[in-house]
Amino acid sequence: MSTKLPKSTLSLKQFLLRQEVLKLYRQIFRTLRQIPDETTRADLREWARSDFRNNMHHKDETTIKVMLHHGQKSLKDLQKSLSLSKS
Repeated sequence: MSTKLPKSTLSLKQFLLRQEVLKLYRQIFRTLRQIPDETTRADLREWARSDFRNNMHHKDETTIKVMLHHGQKSLKDLQKSLSLSKS
């Protein structure tokens, strides 16, 4: 019995993990909009893009989860710093 799915079809786990990565990417860019200094905002935007681009070749689920956890922690730290600077 052969399947009609292309070889590049993602498994459910891969799909859900990809959704988490995309969610983090969007959250980072929404948070970066809050940075008042245009130059800093542009630098951080480019850094985030290049970081995601440089790591998109990873296929190992554990590696992706570790990087996702690190990214979420970094995002929380950035959000905390931004909230403290507004006070």
